Amino acid sequence: MSLHPLAGKPAPHSILVNIPRLVSSYYALRPDPQNPAQQVAFGTSGHRGTSLAGTFNEAHILAVAQAVAEYRAEQGITGPLFMGMDTHALSEAAWITAVEVLVANGVDVRVEAGRGYTPTPLISHAILEHNREHNRHRSSNLADGIVITPSHNPPQDGGFKYNPPNGGPADTRVTKVIQERANQILRDGLIEVKRWPLSKALLAVGEFDFVTPYVSQLGSILDMEAIKAAGVQIGVDPLGGASLAVWQRIAEHYGLNLAIVNERIDPSFSFMTVDKDGKIRMDCSSPYAMASLIGLKDRFDVAIGNDPDADRHGIVTPDGLMNPNHYLAVCVHYLYQNRPQWQASLGVGKTLVSSSMIDRVAKHLGRRLVEVPVGFKYFVDGLLQGTLGFAGEESAGASFLRMDGSAWSTDKDGIILGLLAAEILAKTGKSPSQHYRDLEARFGSSAYSRMDAEANSAQKKALSNLSPEMVTATYLAGEPILAKLTRAPGNNEPIGGLKVVTENAWFAARPSGTEDVYKIYAESFKGPEHLERVLAEARALVGEAFRQAGVG
Repeated sequence: MSLHPLAGKPAPHSILVNIPRLVSSYYALRPDPQNPAQQVAFGTSGHRGTSLAGTFNEAHILAVAQAVAEYRAEQGITGPLFMGMDTHALSEAAWITAVEVLVANGVDVRVEAGRGYTPTPLISHAILEHNREHNRHRSSNLADGIVITPSHNPPQDGGFKYNPPNGGPADTRVTKVIQERANQILRDGLIEVKRWPLSKALLAVGEFDFVTPYVSQLGSILDMEAIKAAGVQIGVDPLGGASLAVWQRIAEHYGLNLAIVNERIDPSFSFMTVDKDGKIRMDCSSPYAMASLIGLKDRFDVAIGNDPDADRHGIVTPDGLMNPNHYLAVCVHYLYQNRPQWQASLGVGKTLVSSSMIDRVAKHLGRRLVEVPVGFKYFVDGLLQGTLGFAGEESAGASFLRMDGSAWSTDKDGIILGLLAAEILAKTGKSPSQHYRDLEARFGSSAYSRMDAEANSAQKKALSNLSPEMVTATYLAGEPILAKLTRAPGNNEPIGGLKVVTENAWFAARPSGTEDVYKIYAESFKGPEHLERVLAEARALVGEAFRQAGVG
């Protein structure tokens, strides 16, 4: 895809979303429950859509909130439900709808005082803290949570995520139950939805301080004293998101040399620079969306960006914005050598489309690699049970254990990943980007890319259901194929596509859940030209697999 002329430039007024129309459409437009495009659909990160297209409207949230309340009752989840939201315009509206339904169903809902914004990692942390205490006393009064966020998606989008008592994103088994029940409620005309007026519902909601326990416990997972003592100059851009109040408190509580360079909360996100495709997208791993912070790189030792719900991180050093894969590899290399209380048995978690540099680092450290399909939900049990020390995905989402090896967050946490960059500099005297150059010198230089290729619905279905035997090739870009994977080696779960591996390269192909394309991820340790050859042959291999399946 060619670069949009506006990429990296300040967003012009002409592309800003009409917020009054967006919010009005949330209430005024009714989705067609018979239209698959307008049904409730939980992807890798909950239900997402926009009110303007009839894909995220009041009816959806009424149905989903009722389905969650019923699921909790069926599972015997009787503790508080911690609920957060980010700064997208539709998050406010969906928050109100969800509160009205949940409290009418007798759910003990806990929210930030003053209807404040609450990042995803703080919800996960609160769930784990509550349940750790209740498990200690053998109480069954377990908590769960909801985060109303479409993550880094454009301003017109809304999103709804459910986190069960394990604190992380709900797995497919759970979301399937909620999704099917919500769509049945929609088809039945919402007659089974219990709902109170907002004025009554707010009286039943409990206020909860999410920020204080999270901030005060950061010393259990990071060396905050080292960061302060080294005087690391830290710049933070919350990108107009829910982490603003958290960063303000962190700076105050720990006395850090930390400047928040953007304190604006604006649901149109008019302060953003435009992403590569001409859309406003709060993607802290995109050099185009992060152009403003990158422009300040000479002012700070480390600069940090977070998306609106703060589950993703962007790391800027004086060398510029780090590639997310590069930073994940640095984190693995540093953490497993600087957490002496971590057990030697702790594995390294990565998604199968993350860089093989992580594989090489893990092997060098003598650590078990756990490679899973795309989706942070596959890391939840490992983090909760303390069998994974670190878990990360290529889209700049990760979490890791506390110093003592216990769980901190089982959802992605962009705040601790940002502070870890400051700790690495404080403790080693080298920036994360300098550390990555050291890794390249030891393990080789990687070229990595992701592209989209056209595919119709039949082809996408065929790609999801491929068997390794349907790939007849024995070589990829001049190297013998070592593995043809349709299941992830770390947990044997279907990857919903195909991964082909050689000694120095790999590609993975997965169908898009929302567009008529499939995504190709590829990496080569033999340079950019070899990577281009891998990408070309990947398309040919997938095309041949389509023909084998009769959809070519």
